Amino acid sequence: MSWQTYVDEHLMCEIDGHHLTAAAITGLDGSVWAQSTSFPELKADEIKGVIKEFDDTGSLAPTGMHLGGAKYMVIQGEPGAVIRGKKGPGGVTVKKTGQALIFGIYEEPMTPGQCNMVVERLGDYLVEQGM
Repeated sequence: MSWQTYVDEHLMCEIDGHHLTAAAITGLDGSVWAQSTSFPELKADEIKGVIKEFDDTGSLAPTGMHLGGAKYMVIQGEPGAVIRGKKGPGGVTVKKTGQALIFGIYEEPMTPGQCNMVVERLGDYLVEQGM
């Protein structure tokens, strides 16, 4: 299965009539493996900030997490595994696997829990596959 298929069929899937606004899978170096057409272009320093947060939980708390120029307030997550952010009526979930970062961006009416489920389910599957 191609990385684009994971984005199109697993991340952008419909959950209770709603779906993510944007999604992507990147390498830990920030290289984009696959993305939805609506996913913002990430800057190198934004990826570095996300990676640092996984290695040093709380590093993004003072400044927020920036993705494509948008600022997200970092909220609870799972140290070293999941970062969650909130911005107005939407937010983002980022799951780290051994080789990749999985991003899911949502807006209401999708809920944070639905976004978490979609992103983390794919991330857990990839971890099980050694990715």
